[in-house]
Amino acid sequence: MTQVETFIKEMEQEAATTRRMLERVPTDKFGWQPHPKSMTIKQLAGHIAELPGWVTLALTSDGLDFAKNHYVVPDVNSTEDVLNFFEKTYADGMEHLRKATDADLEPTWTLRNGEQVLNVATKGETIRVALNQTTHHRAQLGVYLRLLNVPIPGSYGPSADETWG
Repeated sequence: MTQVETFIKEMEQEAATTRRMLERVPTDKFGWQPHPKSMTIKQLAGHIAELPGWVTLALTSDGLDFAKNHYVVPDVNSTEDVLNFFEKTYADGMEHLRKATDADLEPTWTLRNGEQVLNVATKGETIRVALNQTTHHRAQLGVYLRLLNVPIPGSYGPSADETWG
């Protein structure tokens, strides 16, 4: 199996889990945050929904400069909006990944803030970071949902709120 094929398989599996988690985000709690330094649940869900777009970004550019590309919070105002945004970024990321070859994963991709270089990695390593970020922030969302007493779906096995079998 090629590295691209491995990424495709992983993205498909992780997307199913991510959908189940995002569909549980209550619209009426979009402004809620567990701590003043934490993102709101709306910001976190929007960020999770945009992460498949980093696959496209990695494959279609040589990097990202935060000084030239200021972050714009995704415009999502309901659970439906979050899911629709996720499906859009996921479809775009998968489209680019399905067209890629392992050789396309080898060039360098640089994350910077003006002159400050934050990270230099291959495009493949950048995709791996995006996949890891999805898992990381999805787990963070699970904590948010638990604190709101929203049942958590299982990720890699059953959760305390559901059983498989």
